[in-house]
Amino acid sequence: MEAHENKLIAEIETLQNNFTQTTDKLIKDVKRQDKIMTRSDKRQQKEYDELMALKIEIEETQREVVFTMGAIGESRSKETGNHVKRVAEYTYLFAKHYGLPEKECEMLKQASPMHDIGKVAIPDAVLNKPGRFNDEERAIMDTHAQLGYDMLKSSNRSLIKMASIVAYEHHEKWNGTGYPNQTAGEDIHIYGRITALADVFDALGSARVYKQAWDDEKIFKMFKEERGEHFDPKLMDIFFDNLDEFLHIRDTMKDVVQD
Repeated sequence: MEAHENKLIAEIETLQNNFTQTTDKLIKDVKRQDKIMTRSDKRQQKEYDELMALKIEIEETQREVVFTMGAIGESRSKETGNHVKRVAEYTYLFAKHYGLPEKECEMLKQASPMHDIGKVAIPDAVLNKPGRFNDEERAIMDTHAQLGYDMLKSSNRSLIKMASIVAYEHHEKWNGTGYPNQTAGEDIHIYGRITALADVFDALGSARVYKQAWDDEKIFKMFKEERGEHFDPKLMDIFFDNLDEFLHIRDTMKDVVQD
């Protein structure tokens, strides 16, 4: 009996030893694999961080290019850089109060400086004419909306696609008498409706080669008359309900008059 017990103990001890060796090997393998995975995770994280940094750089470059192109379009018609900056801030404010998502509001702010990019293709004699246009000159000037759209429409970039809509539709009117397509009401894209009001507000309050700046009383009177005619009624209400915010932007981003 004793010999049998000794043999059983020996087998158990052998089994225990083998199990210990096996578990020790498994532990070593797991630790080695863990080190490999850690190195791999760090390498993957580094690659991911580099890709994200590149993505951010591309987006920032794209925004800078869009704004610069918009400023170039305005400078050809003797506008100041602050015009596109103010319009950008106004469009963000309109979009925010209209209820668009924050990301969309920010994108519209970035895209709106391109609203008049089509002006780069308008002859200087028309673009900078002091005084009113004749019918032929007006027809030429009005082509800038289509020209701007044609410049931008082929891009697959979401920001440029938004800018193409802004360029195309910011001269449409709520009552369908605008251009280039006489689109009416909510058939006009909200980006176009917002930029239209932001652009006109800034244009009326700024001196141009063909006019003096309007005073606020005259601007507000015209806006009330054009509610539901030129402009989206809801956006017009947003403007007057939040007038202090719009005036604050205008007053803090005034044009610098150079002698």
